[in-house]
Formats: sequence, structure tokens, C-alpha cells
Amino acid sequence: MAECVNDSDTERRISYGDYIVLKRGDVFKSVQIEQKKKVIFEKQWFFLDKAVGQLYGTIFEIEAGGSLKLKAAKRTGDSVGNDDSKEAGQDNRHIVDDGRSQKLTRDDIEILKEQGLKGQEIVQQLIDNSTTFKDKTEFAQEKYIKKKKRKYESNITVLKPSTRLLAMMYHGREPGKICHLRYDTLAQMLTLGNIHAGSKIIVFETCAGLVLGSVMERMGGYGSVIQMYPGGGPTRAGMESFGFPSHFHETLHEFPMCKVNALLAGTLELSEKYEDSQANGNGQSDSSQETSHVLEKYSEPQSMDPEEETRRAERERLREQKAQEKKVKMEEKRKKLASAAAQLEGRNADGLVIASRLHPCPVLLGLLKFVAPSRPFVVYSQYIEPLIESYTKLREQGGAISLRLTDSWLRHYQVLPNRTHPVLLMSGGGGYLLSGMTVAAGTAKSGNQQKSEEPPAKRLKLNEINPSCDSST
Repeated sequence: MAECVNDSDTERRISYGDYIVLKRGDVFKSVQIEQKKKVIFEKQWFFLDKAVGQLYGTIFEIEAGGSLKLKAAKRTGDSVGNDDSKEAGQDNRHIVDDGRSQKLTRDDIEILKEQGLKGQEIVQQLIDNSTTFKDKTEFAQEKYIKKKKRKYESNITVLKPSTRLLAMMYHGREPGKICHLRYDTLAQMLTLGNIHAGSKIIVFETCAGLVLGSVMERMGGYGSVIQMYPGGGPTRAGMESFGFPSHFHETLHEFPMCKVNALLAGTLELSEKYEDSQANGNGQSDSSQETSHVLEKYSEPQSMDPEEETRRAERERLREQKAQEKKVKMEEKRKKLASAAAQLEGRNADGLVIASRLHPCPVLLGLLKFVAPSRPFVVYSQYIEPLIESYTKLREQGGAISLRLTDSWLRHYQVLPNRTHPVLLMSGGGGYLLSGMTVAAGTAKSGNQQKSEEPPAKRLKLNEINPSCDSST
């Protein structure tokens, strides 16, 4: 009897080519599964081939030789230091951290590893050879065991990529690449921007594609996303780490910021946009190719060997093939730019999201013209001064209401029995957000004109206000 395979169960299983997130303790790393590909994570190397076919969320143990083994379920009574933890001190005031409480040295631990002892066994050896472990309080003992497990136990968890995991990974490993955008601030951006399926969102970001991928994940493959990018091309490393299916990419469009003014003025020629850029950028290379052709033509002797003629024909064929491939790529770029321009020309976008290390004021004022009235927009900046300038400009020129400039602040709390308190080590700042709602500028202007056309109030003379006083005097 054939086994019935559920589609949802298939999506939860790992396969080759998938992007995954590896977790060990509080550290994350995003990789793509490939056959016999060595992965280095937290100073350990291993292969992910044995993870294929398993469910997401499975815990693996790294064995010798880099192979993965399924982590066995923890049984009752297998906890490290279970017997020793019964003997605990009242407080830690008499414990002195002089570095002599541990009898095992680094060389001894390396010898234990060479003998094949696992991480749990090494942690137990550290507990047995510690002279101050029994004098510590129960809380301190649990903290010590947890710290040693994180260092010596080689367990990793394979997780499915998500906005939360990737934001925590980038913020923990390379915060500069995402402009120090914290995961709670990113969540506020998605909420304030009203990102949902079926909407048309304009995204301008220089956060390695993390904000773009978060918007696409929230939309679920329905609607359209227009990525505005500076420079020569868009950056999508963070977006690719999500591992979206193909139909997600069909909703993504791209448009360069250098052509926004031409699109607003109506002077953008969709049929000639890439021909002009290629003529300016590759004119020198084309002239050099023509010069080389002329030199080859006049430098060649009249009679050539058959081998030389064959090599020349091969060079000509390769040159024509490269020219054809270049023409096909230019045509694809032209179609992509034409589709993105068609999305923007309606000026009916449902939202605008900006997160960039560039100054947001000119970008915000230019892209707001593509957003329909009564639609939200949100701007992120690591510093507050650029957002204050943007706030002032919007108040002066109008076209936006409900402007709010907020500061993201997050603090972790340790919630445990009899020891709940804020965590001492915390993030200093999560950046600043400027949010608001667009309105039709014509409506506000007509209201001001009506007020200006009203005649001024008539000033009354003193004798008209109180004529009885004049008569009495």
C-alpha cells in the first residue's frame, strides 16, 4: 500500500537547495544545503547531507569526521550534575575567583576530546574537578552548567528561515550591514507600513535585502513589491536567505533611483533607457573592439594555415555568442524596467518603506509622489537628526498627516522563580522611526484658498461698543 505524503509535511522537511538557519545557543547562521559542502559554524566544521529529509527544528549532534547524528531525546535523570546539584551552598560570598578552583587544564580537556568523550561527559568531568561547585548556590550551579554546555556540547538546531531569525542573525553577527536595525524595530516597521497580502509596496533600503525579504514574507507572494535601489544594481543577499519559491519572485520589480526624476517628468523613454546607458558606459570598449578588428584585419598575412583559420573562426563564433547573450540580458533588463515603470506610473502605491544609511529626506519627498492618498509610510534611520529634517519638510510642504517620530527601545527580562530581573547587558538603541499618512495635497490647498478669500473681520470703534457711556459723559 502506497504511503500518503502530505504537502504540508513535505514543506516542513529539509531538502537539497533549501536555505536554512543553524542555531547553537544564541548564535545563528544562514546557509544553503548542498551535497558534500563543508559548513563552518562556531569553530566547528560538518556536512549537512544527513539533515536532508528530516523535519525543521530537529537537533543534531556533530560527530567526528563532520557527520551529523540525530540528538536522542533527553531521559529523566540524565541531566548533568544531577547528584551534585543537591548539595548547594547558601550564598556565594565566600567563593573567590582566583582561577585555581578547576583542577583540569586545557591540555587535559583536549586529551578527553581525543579519547572520544562527548560534550555532556566533559561537562560532568569539569563539575567533578571543580572545588567550588558544591559551595555555589543552586542558581549559580545551573548557570555554570549552562555555560559549560554552550561551550563543549556540539549540538545544532536546523530551523526554517523567517524574519525574526534572520533579523536576529544579522543584528548579532553583522549589525553594520543592516544599519543596526534591530528585530523589534523591523516588526514596528512592518506594522506601521500596513504590509499585507495583495498590496503594492515601494521599498527603498540598503540593509542587505533584509527589509525587502521581510516585506515579501509578510505579503505571502500576493501583490507587488517595487524595490528602488541606488547605484548600479539591487542588493538582495538577505532576501535570498529566505528561500522564497519562484512565484514570490514574480511579484518583485526593481527600478533605479537615478531615473525617478525622469519618470516623474514623463521624459523616461522605456525603449531607449538601456541603450543610452550602454552607449555611455561601453562606448570605449566598443571602439577598442573595432580597433582590434581593424588591426587583426591588416596585420594578418594573405595566406593562413588551416589551424589558424579554424582558431579565428572559433574566436568569431565566441564573440558573436557573447554579443547575443549580452543582447538577451539587455532585453531582459529593459522588460524589467518597463514593468517597474508601469507599476509606478499609476502613482497608486499602497505604502512606502525606507530603511537606508543615505539621507532619507530627498528620497522620502521623491517617492511619496508615487503613493496614493490615505496610505501609510515609514522611514527608519539609525540617527534622529535626518528624521527631524524630514519631519520639518513634511510639515512645511504638506501632503502628510499623523506624523510621528518615535524611538525604539527594548529590554530583556530574566523570568525565573525567585530571580526575575532585567538583563544587565542590553542593546543601547534600536534606531528611530518616522511614520505618517499621505493625503491629497489639492484638498488642503483649496481649503487654504477658501480661508484666504474670506473678508477680514470688521473692527468696531469704541463708541459703537459702549454708546451708553458716551451719552452719560
